[in-house]
Order: sequence, then structure tokens, then C-alpha cells
Amino acid sequence: MARLFSGVAFLFFALLGLFFLPAEAAIKKYQFDIQVKNVSRLCHAKPIVTVNGRFPGPTIYAREGDRVIINVTNHAQYNMSIHWHGLKQHRNGWADGPAYITQCPIQTGSSYSYDFNVTGQRGTLWWHAHILWLRATVYGAFVIMPKLGTPFPFPQPHHEFEIVFGEWWHADVEEIEKQGAKMGLPPNMSDAHTINGKPGPLFPCSEKHTFAMDVELGKTYLLRIVNAALNDELFFAIAGHSMTVVEVDAVYTKPFTTQAILIAPGQTTNVLVQANQVPGRYFMATRPFMDAPLAIDNKTATAILQYKGVPNTVLPTLPQLPASNDTAFALSYNNKIRSLNSAQYPANVPLKVDRNLFYTVGFGKNSCPTCLNGTKLLASLNNISFVMPQTALLQAHYFNIKGVFRTDFPDKPPIPFNYTGAPLTANLGTATGTRIGKIAFNSTVELVLQDTNLLTVESHPFHLHGYNFFVVGTGIGNFNPAKDPAKYNLVDPIERNTVGVPTGGWTAIRFRADNPGVWFMHCHLELHTGWGLKTAFLVEDGPGQDQSVLPPPKDLPPC
Repeated sequence: MARLFSGVAFLFFALLGLFFLPAEAAIKKYQFDIQVKNVSRLCHAKPIVTVNGRFPGPTIYAREGDRVIINVTNHAQYNMSIHWHGLKQHRNGWADGPAYITQCPIQTGSSYSYDFNVTGQRGTLWWHAHILWLRATVYGAFVIMPKLGTPFPFPQPHHEFEIVFGEWWHADVEEIEKQGAKMGLPPNMSDAHTINGKPGPLFPCSEKHTFAMDVELGKTYLLRIVNAALNDELFFAIAGHSMTVVEVDAVYTKPFTTQAILIAPGQTTNVLVQANQVPGRYFMATRPFMDAPLAIDNKTATAILQYKGVPNTVLPTLPQLPASNDTAFALSYNNKIRSLNSAQYPANVPLKVDRNLFYTVGFGKNSCPTCLNGTKLLASLNNISFVMPQTALLQAHYFNIKGVFRTDFPDKPPIPFNYTGAPLTANLGTATGTRIGKIAFNSTVELVLQDTNLLTVESHPFHLHGYNFFVVGTGIGNFNPAKDPAKYNLVDPIERNTVGVPTGGWTAIRFRADNPGVWFMHCHLELHTGWGLKTAFLVEDGPGQDQSVLPPPKDLPPC
């Protein structure tokens, strides 16, 4: 009897332990088959590259602390690599994904397992192809739930939805991009924007290609919004409903309420929406923001928020979106985004700076005898247009392979000038090369990104791999190193992984270089990345045992 009791007691306490012991980190495994599938949109069918035949691709679900293993098998005719956008990949650049930066691509018929830990992050991120323009169709959300028992620092929603914006072209995106490159000009703009892969009923043949979100009166919903568009910053609004922003780029914010949000390619935004209006059907709509004199696909994609029990015959109402060139809204909206900066989620802003960097962002033209006008467009940082290597930078660094890159990227432009003055169109002498900056381990870095009027001003969303950074300042015109730092927010600036540099303006970011490896930094407008608006940081190993790049996995794709 005693033995039976002790067995029962053991079982009871073991079960109790399941509830009260800290949950062991789980291993989440996913299989991604890269396959070509025929998909029809806007009355046209075409073959597209997909993950598991789905467009958009599957959402990855994990919990803070989990290990995630995603095996990618490439059945398509293109080389493939996938980036887990916003995942910090501590010491593990091998799992980061940008082709020819941290790995060579996965060739047709081959597989590679991305194996990484989700440490100290929770919220909405995303994943996408990081080679050619394949992310036009190869993308999806990456949702990280807080640790078990840790609530959100905002009212618990009744339900949540992922809302992923994209762009759609009638023709083959790779062919369009190749044609543009051949002519030395921007390729054709997209034919539609999409919400969860669907353009909505304002487009032809799209009644059935409309995303609908069912809600119940009185309930609160969390929308996890991702901008996976290739080239467009987007406004988003819901007719009749305000939104409360609670997180961006998987970092909690001080909540604020807004009628519309602005989200750049690469960024994510979580909002709470209360279903507190007269039950009906309401359009959710997105269209681009562009405050430079450039042509864009200005069409509106829509989805429908519908209250339970309301028939589909009820016509939805459209929301008021800001004007497509509403700079004032853009600046004021971005200024409202502040880190939560609570005891549990502090904003650890570097107050002392070891290394000051100043990078100008611009365009240029180089001679191209076979191109339409005898020139081709380039984009540059500090007047250097980046040339992709044939061996991945991280491999070259780790195995000490010479001749792949140089670490002499300049900390400031070679010649200071009036960056945002009259347009400069003369021979700008843009250099090309595989040049990156070297940064000492654990040093604090301030980087000022300055837009210029080399050919034209334009807004640029910059993404830094391997890190979050704090956006300590932003302004219009030329950055003034004597006056502007005094206006920095060093208390609760937003921490994120992708930030917009305003048209004809500047943005200052700070981060601590505590993640060794080679980390890509680039404009997240695919067009500009392709033109060379990119570089990388080589963060040196630290002295400690756990402060160096991990050895590469055995199945790392060969170069």
C-alpha cells in the first residue's frame, strides 16, 4: 500500500511539475519544399516559386526559447536561400540566409537545414527568399509567442490574425528584373498589391481572391502585420475602426491609437483592433506612400473585416487612407513609436559611442554600352556600389579565404557636400567593390544614414541583419553633427531591425556590436538592393568562449 501511495504521489508531483516547472525549450521542426506552382490572379495564371505549394508561404510558430529547425529542399530551377528576418542568430550567421553573404545558395535538388535558437525575442517577424527577386512569392510570417506563463504587456486579445502585404506582377518577376537590368532602367512596377496573397475585389477577377476576417462584436483582435512588398512603403487602415499599435519588429511599444499605420518593406507592426462598431462589413485597405517624384503602383489592395452574422451581400465601406505623398503623416506617425521601456522590457540604449559612422545614400549612373541610354543605374553608400561576391562573406571570413572582400569601407563619405541641395547629376564617379566595415566586438556604434540628392531624393528602409538597433534621431535636410545629437531620444527610442530614412533627410541608429560574424546591411527596396545599395559589417570575435562565430553546419551549401 505504501509503495502504491508513493507511486501515486510521485505521479501527482510529476504532473504538478508539468504545470509549475519552467517549460523546457521545445524543438520546432518544419519542412520547406521549394516548388513551382501555377497560381491565378487578376485573370492571369502563371508559374510561381512557392514553399510547399502555398502563396504566401506557411507561418512559422515558435515560442521564445525554442530551437527551430527548418529543412529547405529546393525543387525549383532557381538557386534558393531563405532569410529569417529579424531573428538575431547569435553567433550563428550560418542560419541567417542572405545568399553570398552568410551562405552560398541551395542549388536545385539540394537541401539545407536552418537550425537556430529563438533567444530573448518574442513578437511578429517574417521570412523570405534572399536571392534574386524570388521573395516576390517566397515569404511568410514568423510568429514568436512569449514564454509560457508570460502575458502580453497589453490587453489579452480574444483572437489574432496575420496580415501580410505583398506585390503581384502579371509576368515572371525574374524576367522583368532581368529585362530592367539589361536596359539599365528600373523594371516594370507591380500590377497589384496583395493582402495575404489576395488583391481584393477592387481588381478584376478577384472576388474570390479576397481575404476576409470574421470578428464578433465586443471582442478585441491582435493583427500581426508584415510588409513583404518588394518596393513599396504602405499605408494601412480599417474603415470605421481605429488601431492601437503595441509592437513593431518584435519589440513592444508604448501603446498609441491611430486611424492608419505606415509600414516599410521589411517591417512588422502589431495592432489591437476592437470590434466595437455597428455590425457590418468594413474594408481594410493598403496603398503606397511615396513623397518623391517617382512613378509607383498606386492601386489599393483590400480585404474585408466582417462581423459574424452579417450577410455577404452588404457592401463594405472604404477607409480614409492618408494621401500617397503625405510626408507630415509619415513623420508624425514614426515619431509616435517609442519603446515600452518597462522594468521587464527595458530600452538599453548605448549612451557612450565608440565608433561614429556616417553613410550617404545615393544613386549614380555608370557607363553601359549595351543599355538603352548607354548608362545603367546604380545605388551606393558613401558613393560605393556593392558588388556581390561568388564566395559567401562569412565563409571567407571564417576560413580566412583571401581576395573575396576588403574591410576598408569608409566611415564617412570621401568628399562632404550639400547632401540634400539641388540634384547632382554630373559624373558622380561612383566606385564599385565588395567592401565592408570591420567593427570591434562589443563596441558601441552610431550610424547616421543620410539621404542625398544624387539624381533624386527618396525614402529608403534600411535593414541590419543579426541585430536590433535603437532609432535615436531623425530629421529632414542635412544632418548637423554639432546640433542634432542634442535632440536625440536616449530614453525610450524605438528598437527595431528595419528603419526608414526619410526622403531628403537622415536617421541615426545605435547598437552594441555583441554578435560576431558578417552581417548584411541593405536597403529593403529590392530594386535598390539590386543596384548595390548594400554593405556588411564584419563584427570581430570577442575574447570569451561564447563570443566567437560558431563552426559551420555540415550541410552548409557549397560555393
